Amino acid sequence: MSAWKEELTAITGARHGGQVASALALLKQLDAKHPNVAEINYQLAWTCDVLGREAEALPFYEKAIALGLPVNELAGALLGLGSTLRNLGQYERSAEVLRSGQAQFPDNREFDVFLAMTLHHLGRHAEAMKLLLTTIADTSDDPGLTAYQRAIRFHAGKL
Repeated sequence: MSAWKEELTAITGARHGGQVASALALLKQLDAKHPNVAEINYQLAWTCDVLGREAEALPFYEKAIALGLPVNELAGALLGLGSTLRNLGQYERSAEVLRSGQAQFPDNREFDVFLAMTLHHLGRHAEAMKLLLTTIADTSDDPGLTAYQRAIRFHAGKL
């Protein structure tokens, strides 16, 4: 295992333990020692997001994705980037990123929900509602909702 990987694991463990602000400082130090590591940039982005520092998270997400993340982390990075762009008011770009995530990870239905939020901000309410209703019908195992899946899908198609 690479030296940076062991250190990254220790830092993210501390972050999960609630030490988010100190984890950010440690991640920045790790990035300075090992620049251009996609996984470090992704964790920097994620940590900035947790701290509500979306503008600071944005370039880290972009760099992590550009450097090439493992597939299991790429989905999270695309979702995080799309969400961050939405929070920063960059709705069109958010929609592009989230649609890219949908295309690359069609089984990850969280992209549908986050895209629906972005579509709402774009004023495309019917499209957002249709996407949410379809996602609920496709993914819910709630007995009350599964009993009405056909009706939900019917009305989603009418939006």
